[in-house]
Amino acid sequence: MAKLRLVYRCTECAGSHPKWSGRCITCGAWNSLVEDVEGPEEPLVSLAAGMSLIAPGEAKPITEVDGSIGQPQATTIPELDRVLGGGIVPGSVTLLGGEPGIGKSTLLMQLLAAWPARTLYVTAEESAQQVRLRAERLGALNENVWLLPEMNLHNIFKAIATVQPNLIVIDSIQTIADPELSSPPGSVVQVRGCAHRLVQEAKRSNIPVVLVGHVTKEGGLAGPRVLEHVVDTVLSFEGERHNALRLLRASKHRFGPTSELGLFEMTDAGMVGVPDASQLFLADRRTGVPGSVVVPTIEGQRPLLVELQALTNSVSGGAPPRRSAQGVDSGRLALLLAVLERRARISLAGHEVYASVVGGVKLAEPGADLGLCLALVSAVVNKPLPADLVVIGEVGLAGEVRQVAQVGRRLAEAARLGFTRAIVPASASAKVDGIRVEGAATLTEALALAQLTGAFTS
Repeated sequence: MAKLRLVYRCTECAGSHPKWSGRCITCGAWNSLVEDVEGPEEPLVSLAAGMSLIAPGEAKPITEVDGSIGQPQATTIPELDRVLGGGIVPGSVTLLGGEPGIGKSTLLMQLLAAWPARTLYVTAEESAQQVRLRAERLGALNENVWLLPEMNLHNIFKAIATVQPNLIVIDSIQTIADPELSSPPGSVVQVRGCAHRLVQEAKRSNIPVVLVGHVTKEGGLAGPRVLEHVVDTVLSFEGERHNALRLLRASKHRFGPTSELGLFEMTDAGMVGVPDASQLFLADRRTGVPGSVVVPTIEGQRPLLVELQALTNSVSGGAPPRRSAQGVDSGRLALLLAVLERRARISLAGHEVYASVVGGVKLAEPGADLGLCLALVSAVVNKPLPADLVVIGEVGLAGEVRQVAQVGRRLAEAARLGFTRAIVPASASAKVDGIRVEGAATLTEALALAQLTGAFTS
């Protein structure tokens, strides 16, 4: 048996180092070296029984390539199809990541049960009995779903050749091991090698493969960064344990946009799509509370109305005030606090500031800037904003209110839910029946329209 040696391998570039250091000398990444073992030079391609080499490619004009082969197949789960751009593409490899207990296996079991052809579920973390009990609980028992409790990659390939599935789910890639590789399961070498071989099999047989990936405590996908590079699609399943809402996003998708958002609600019957997300986000909203504002945002092609809340509290004794942000970027919050002080003469230097987006949504677009500013001022002056008001706009460093995309669609969604007034950038020309649109060119003008000017004393 070949002698193994301990090395430290970079999770970003897979480079090996004889000893640990804080920075990878190959790619420059910090704190990316993890313990691993390696033996003699390992083969790049390992083919088990039932596999064959990929035929060499043939160059041809792009106009002669058959585009109908790569058409997605619908999963019959509308929210999943929305994120995937219509469905799963044959021969594609999808990586689904999320925290433990978030519902990844539940969603995939529903996907397998709804798939119109034979599927193979490789469960390397649970027994076949555990998976069956989950399927019974979800009402997802289907004779077309074949279970394989296996961790050996060669045995998985043999089962693929025997079952001839139309869809394969590997749960999870970190627990699969190739016996020809000397490293233990979950190591950088094993994750990288097994992923490469599964991608080769998917492309050779034109069978879509879904890989389940673990996440680190920072929320990123565990394993080498090359894992995200070799797959076609990277999906992130997000949510909080005490909240039934689950959000599905694509951070990489070779067959469509990455801006779409899928919304699910965790129920006893499994994951249920949420078609009217705005109604759900605003269901428990209390009107007449200072620091609360409704912001219409756009996730992909879907307009969403979310409640943004702010809370301030004066501090004394010279202690530095705390700033906390959930659902909004903390750097953006600090920037807007500086703009409020410099351009609107409203200083919150002596106040603790808390900002949160209700429902677990993360607002990454700048269209929520103006709403956050108004919520902060409303909280510090203890004066509520009108209950029928929505606020849209990006705030620049000069205090100007800048236009954002698709204002008309945002306002139409607000009007549908009964809002009758909107403060928008002055350059926006959208007009929507049932809602009064008021334009503001600067942050000061927006504060005046919201009747918050002159009420602040620092």
